[in-house]
Amino acid sequence: MSFCIVRISSIAVLAVGVGVVMPAGGQAPVGIFAGNQDVGTVLHPGSASYDEAKHSYLVSGSGDNMWFGEDDFHFVWKKVAGDVALTADIAFVGSKGNNHRKAVLMIRQSLDGNSAAVDLAVHGDGLTSLQYRDVTGADTHEVESAISAPRSVRIEKRGDFFYAFVAGKDGHLEPAGAATRLPLAAPFYVGIGVCSHNKDVVERAVFSNVNLEELPPSNGKTTLVSALETITVASTDRHVEYVTQGRFEAPNWTRDGTALIFNRDGSMLRLALGESNPSQISTAPRIHCNNDHGISPDGKWLAISDRSPEDGKSHVYVLPIGGGTPRQITPDGPSYWHGWSPDGKTLAFTGERGGNFDIYSVPVGGGQETRLTTAAGLDDGPEYSPDGAYIYFNSERSGSMQIWRMRADGSAQEQVISDTDNDWFPHISPDGQWMVFLSYEKGVTGHPADKSVELRLMSMKDKKVHVLAQLFGGQGTINVPSWSPDSKKLAFVSYEQLPEEIFKEETAKEI
Repeated sequence: MSFCIVRISSIAVLAVGVGVVMPAGGQAPVGIFAGNQDVGTVLHPGSASYDEAKHSYLVSGSGDNMWFGEDDFHFVWKKVAGDVALTADIAFVGSKGNNHRKAVLMIRQSLDGNSAAVDLAVHGDGLTSLQYRDVTGADTHEVESAISAPRSVRIEKRGDFFYAFVAGKDGHLEPAGAATRLPLAAPFYVGIGVCSHNKDVVERAVFSNVNLEELPPSNGKTTLVSALETITVASTDRHVEYVTQGRFEAPNWTRDGTALIFNRDGSMLRLALGESNPSQISTAPRIHCNNDHGISPDGKWLAISDRSPEDGKSHVYVLPIGGGTPRQITPDGPSYWHGWSPDGKTLAFTGERGGNFDIYSVPVGGGQETRLTTAAGLDDGPEYSPDGAYIYFNSERSGSMQIWRMRADGSAQEQVISDTDNDWFPHISPDGQWMVFLSYEKGVTGHPADKSVELRLMSMKDKKVHVLAQLFGGQGTINVPSWSPDSKKLAFVSYEQLPEEIFKEETAKEI
């Protein structure tokens, strides 16, 4: 990662001040916090103390878990309002204990165990994740950081958005790529806590360099951060594989399951899973690649869509998966690749011809393109089913963008999903059991970037649809096939718009 966050000029939240609500009914202050108590169901009472000389907090907590629909833990809190940030160094006391024990920075609506809440949790084994329960009593979800056992962590609330920051090897706080949107009514609770993940045990953690801040209004200028994530379908747990400043888009999962391929600034990049930084795939002289690209069924070839300098339009090309000189497939443009037939012989793409966007097919070896749709308006995102019998796509022919399918020859076109939102980019799992697609709220036109969107999952067996993930994204999130070969995970890109000033060290001021 080539950037770091610094503590920005802000107003420290004190015991009395703007946005702070004093405790009621006999709670004793602990350092900068107003009180502490067990939340949820615990068999062994927790405790908290403040060492003024060391400026650190020792928190003890029991509790079965902080997960599913309820949290059981010891919480040291302050009631506040507005935009806030909480930063701390966290260390467990003792090397033994449950690997899933948690020490957290938390913001929650109430002190009820099933409250809506967001926390940044450092686990006993080093796993660090942003956990959130978006409504009272709902199951908890998480986005795991790529950095394990960071020395420092920070959680920020900016409006309805929550952002996680972790310290990398250089000790600087960096965006973790983990974020969520969760409206909380003022006032709410912010603080630190410990859960033992074993109802019969009490665990302890030390929180040092604790800094609670009231964030000032931003100057309105933002810096974009992109996060390459994977999500496990069965659990909905998300994991950040790579995060950096700027925009990258549209991951493909390689056929051997070892890497992800995506585009950035006209280039194609490859990130081996578990590695920190991607490597570039040579596509010269085609160096204006967009987010419509994909991998052949045998894993040997890469299809790209690149804006040609000759006519300024996108064309489809094929090159070796490891890089090489692209071979042009579509003579006419604009053309945007989206699908590869399972037998490896045919490409499906979206093309504008005569002012209308339709779906076409073309032999991989080159040749005449075949028009498959003729409806007025936009047809886009064609992708073959694993058996090659169908092409799934999105079309606005019904008045809003919805998911459709047709036979591979263009016949028997039928609507698959009908809802009130705008649905894009259907992707069928390799085992044929699931379809994932991107859903925008009603009223959103096109597939713009930087919107609150949902990844939705449909069972191909019973056609039932549920939300797989909610995120800030859109264009670039999941434009192309991104299932893992075993059909257990998906890759996608989420985005954060963070205030520009937090990246400028020259404006930093320690609190």
